[in-house]
Amino acid sequence: MTDSTTIDQFLGIIRESYNKESLIKITLGKTRIKDAGLKNVFIRPVLIGQQKLLSFTYRNKTNDITKNYPLEESLENIKSLLKDQFLQANLFDHNRDVQLMISKKRKVSLKSSKPSSPLFQTFSHDIIKKRFIEPEGKQYLQDLGITNQKFGVNPSMSSKFRQINKFIEIIDSTIPENILEDKYSVVDMGSGKGYLTFALYDHLTNNRKLVAEITGVEMRQELVEKCTLFVKKSDFKQLTFVKSNIQDFVLDKVDMLIALHACDTATDDAIYKGITAGVTHIIVAPCCHKQVRKSMNPGETLKPILRHGVYLERQAELLTDAIRGLILELHGYKIKTLEFVSSEHTPKNVMIIATKSDKIVDKVGITEQINQIKKTFGIEFHQLELLLESN
Repeated sequence: MTDSTTIDQFLGIIRESYNKESLIKITLGKTRIKDAGLKNVFIRPVLIGQQKLLSFTYRNKTNDITKNYPLEESLENIKSLLKDQFLQANLFDHNRDVQLMISKKRKVSLKSSKPSSPLFQTFSHDIIKKRFIEPEGKQYLQDLGITNQKFGVNPSMSSKFRQINKFIEIIDSTIPENILEDKYSVVDMGSGKGYLTFALYDHLTNNRKLVAEITGVEMRQELVEKCTLFVKKSDFKQLTFVKSNIQDFVLDKVDMLIALHACDTATDDAIYKGITAGVTHIIVAPCCHKQVRKSMNPGETLKPILRHGVYLERQAELLTDAIRGLILELHGYKIKTLEFVSSEHTPKNVMIIATKSDKIVDKVGITEQINQIKKTFGIEFHQLELLLESN
């Protein structure tokens, strides 16, 4: 039998943290069942209208589901999940971290440690107001025009600031809680003005306390020079910017590759680089999808559906990214797709998150799926396939 007394003690800690409004987040993981559909649960405080709730994000293999519950119902849900599905729970509070572990023999242990996450968390109206990046004292946010001289967010940049925090939230959830490596290496391909690059370095080094090495790759020399100047002003010692296109940049040992809004086949170039270098995490947010659209020749059955340009364009976007996902799976990656806040540069808001997996890959089955999609929609070729075949 599971030691219910220890679990009840953990639930009491959650209640105390919730009531004091010092709770940052709770994570449930380490599934009891092999190949379970539900992989993790992430729990954060929210305020809907005037009601304080806990927001549960259930992370499944193929999608995320979010539900909000009052405290008592939340505690019952957590207790049930620990009883039936998960062997580990972590509570992150401003004052401490608390970890609950359940062994295979159902022995329950509770461990408390110093707070590892100095992130700002409050109950907010209608949405989770959680900032991974706070504006106060951040020189790079001033340099990038996000904040004014008093470190207040400029009204014209408020949406960009929200987008930065959303990106950091997504990336943070991808990186394991406990990293064994001495350093964490990231390459941001097509870093542009460096909004995300600077913020990610700040978060990994100051919030996650990692020894982070981040490289921003950008073709425009003036942006590389400007970002390099901002790096010196912020004294970010392991953040560098280099002038290069994605095709020519040589990846060494890298833990994460990011390519946001890389136009058309530049996204394929980034994925190709990541796959061939064996990067653990590949995160892309594709922009336009011209290559597949130009090579599509749908049969008579599909022509009435795709005869209008807007429908053809949307179908090309879906097919391009679906095939990218399948190709990543073919090369041993676990795929998750989600929506995020679009930028001023593109209305596209789909992100592909690929994580290297050691599971056996059904290469024959996946290859058949790719070929069937191409046959059905008359797709002559996909650029990512060509790149990998030429390797």
